[in-house]
Amino acid sequence: MALLSCENDIEMVKALGVHKPGVEEGKNIVSLMTNDGKANAQLTAPLMLRFQIDSPRVEFPKSLHVDFYDSLTTVESQLFAKFGRYVETENRVFLKDSVIVFNRKKDTLWCEELYWDQRKGTFYTDKPVVISQQSPLQKIYGRGLNADQNFKWFTLSKIGRINTGKQSFINISDSLY
Repeated sequence: MALLSCENDIEMVKALGVHKPGVEEGKNIVSLMTNDGKANAQLTAPLMLRFQIDSPRVEFPKSLHVDFYDSLTTVESQLFAKFGRYVETENRVFLKDSVIVFNRKKDTLWCEELYWDQRKGTFYTDKPVVISQQSPLQKIYGRGLNADQNFKWFTLSKIGRINTGKQSFINISDSLY
């Protein structure tokens, strides 16, 4: 008769029984957002945390990407951020850390914080922004922005400076356009 035994790490065993109450976790998320039965955006994220306690919210702590569609479901603009928080009761998303939005015309917005109001289909911030436009070729530095989610139009609260000429631009290649 042989007697065998194994030893488990007690901390690993304890961790198996730990449950975060009110927090759901999803990985490799793909979410299609519709309005009146038509797709208007698709969100993808490697990790989603949904908090049920306190105020219901969804967080994307490891980045998110959103494709915004026109009426023919063609990608009109795209958004990237390293962090996002969706507050369900307000239908609003807070984006932070390396936020980039660009459209088909290759106009590009860079900022550190941005709000996306899903009800109105707009972006806004009171923080510094940089906008690169292709036509006319210029880079605009400002503070405070309102824009539609397809980045077809925007207004700035304060304009700092405007650079023109190719030497002041960063070109981001994209396979969709």
